[in-house]
Amino acid sequence: MIEEMRLRDLGVIADATLPIGRGFTAITGETGAGKTMVVTGLGLLLGQRADSGAVRKGAAQAAVEGVWLVPEEGVVAARVREAGGDVEPVGGGSAELYLGRTVSSEGRGRATVGGRTAPAGVLADLADDLVVVHGQSDQLRLKSSSAQRDALDRFGGEPVGAARTAYRAAWDVWRRLDAELTTLTADRDERAREAERLRAAIAEIEAVAPVAGEEEELARRAERLANAEDLRVAAVTAHAALSSEDGSPDVVTLLAEARRALERISGSDEALAEIGALVTDLGYRATDASVALSGYLADLDESGPHELAAVDERRGVIAGLVRAHGSVDAAISLLETGSARLVELDDDGDRLQRLETQRDAAAAELDAAAEALTAARREAAERLSAAVTEELHALALPDARLSVDVAPATPAGHGRDEVAILLAPHPGADPRPVSRGASGGELSRVMLAIEVVIAGVDPVPTFVFDEVDAGIGGAAAIEVGRRLARLAESSQVIAVTHLAQVAAFAGNHLTVVKGNDGAVTASSVRRLDGAEREAEMARLLSGLSDSDAALTHARELLETGRSR
Repeated sequence: MIEEMRLRDLGVIADATLPIGRGFTAITGETGAGKTMVVTGLGLLLGQRADSGAVRKGAAQAAVEGVWLVPEEGVVAARVREAGGDVEPVGGGSAELYLGRTVSSEGRGRATVGGRTAPAGVLADLADDLVVVHGQSDQLRLKSSSAQRDALDRFGGEPVGAARTAYRAAWDVWRRLDAELTTLTADRDERAREAERLRAAIAEIEAVAPVAGEEEELARRAERLANAEDLRVAAVTAHAALSSEDGSPDVVTLLAEARRALERISGSDEALAEIGALVTDLGYRATDASVALSGYLADLDESGPHELAAVDERRGVIAGLVRAHGSVDAAISLLETGSARLVELDDDGDRLQRLETQRDAAAAELDAAAEALTAARREAAERLSAAVTEELHALALPDARLSVDVAPATPAGHGRDEVAILLAPHPGADPRPVSRGASGGELSRVMLAIEVVIAGVDPVPTFVFDEVDAGIGGAAAIEVGRRLARLAESSQVIAVTHLAQVAAFAGNHLTVVKGNDGAVTASSVRRLDGAEREAEMARLLSGLSDSDAALTHARELLETGRSR
């Protein structure tokens, strides 16, 4: 429930506070005074798109603030806390929620939720649980088949909701299988070509059998083999210097002589003994180096031109793989993943058959779900038709008959039903779709009657009606006011109206007052009571707030509203 709303520099409203509260609040005012700005401001608090054109001329920004009374725990409070804000407990399980929205003249805006800055999308998330707004555009929307279907589904409650959920789940499964089957069938030739390309690539890679890091190893081997003669000369020279076989002095022999000379006298001097140990170690190392060079030369002798040719040939094969796949690693990866893909592609025939079987089963489940949804809608349609017809009789359409038709339609995500609201405004008239046969006044009353009926099974905390009385007057307007008051018994109702017959039934009457300082028109909002309310009612009736006849009529209407 909205407790209070404040508007600053919005449209023609300079600064106005609207005390709203429970029950039925009527908002009236002269043409151009800014009544619609109340609905515009409320729309901003509910996350609707901000328009810099709504900022009052000469002002830097427009601001709207609202105070809601909400359950201290529940979906609204949980969403507010999720956004970083909070609600203020006021006792009895209720709490106050503060919402705010600013719009600058440059188009920038900011939203606050529960005292914290938040995206405007959070306001939109809260909207469905706070308010239902009906304006003249919503009356036009009622002409659409989708809006009529949504109204029926809301009235149908849990039975229709559960059937629709089950249908949607079955629809999603069927759509997924059908799309997969369609794609697979359409791409069959391309998939066959892909399988052939993949099979050839895998065969080529398997024939080469590449190893990770092989390119670098082959490059090192090729470098070694290409310089084999130089390497042999260097190794032979070094080996001869370390260990000669022709009797000439070599390093190993000389180190052995040095070791023996030092060993004979090392016992006499500890320092000399240490040097002897170093010479002994050098002898071992020289011997090890000589043996290693012998092994290196033996291995080098076994490597010949034929091995270099083999290495070059292998490098050429590996280079071909790299050109085809980018790298050796990519070729190895394709070998690992391509086999699984090839199995999938080769399985197309069996897979098609499996998908067809699964799709047929899903189609059967979808048929059953669609029939259940249609049955639930038709049962709800009968009850909605009777209840709305009764409401229309009370809304000065005593002979009107409304029916809700549920007919087969092209399958879609919402079901296989086309819902049409038909109206026969008087006896003998054939029922015609409200989209074509209802006048503006009839459409207003149909919409109101539907909301009154649906509110009985699907309560909404707050209803806002922007000129719901368009196109009607007299006795019909009185009944509209009476029905708005009845709706206010279970929900908060705010109605922007230009009819005294409607405003008479409000428990709270606010008027938007237009002032003029000679340069800029500005408006403010006042709560009316007593003589002021009678004067405003007289103005609505005759255009004259001080006409005796109009004042007398105004008092009669107010008494009718109080004694309803």
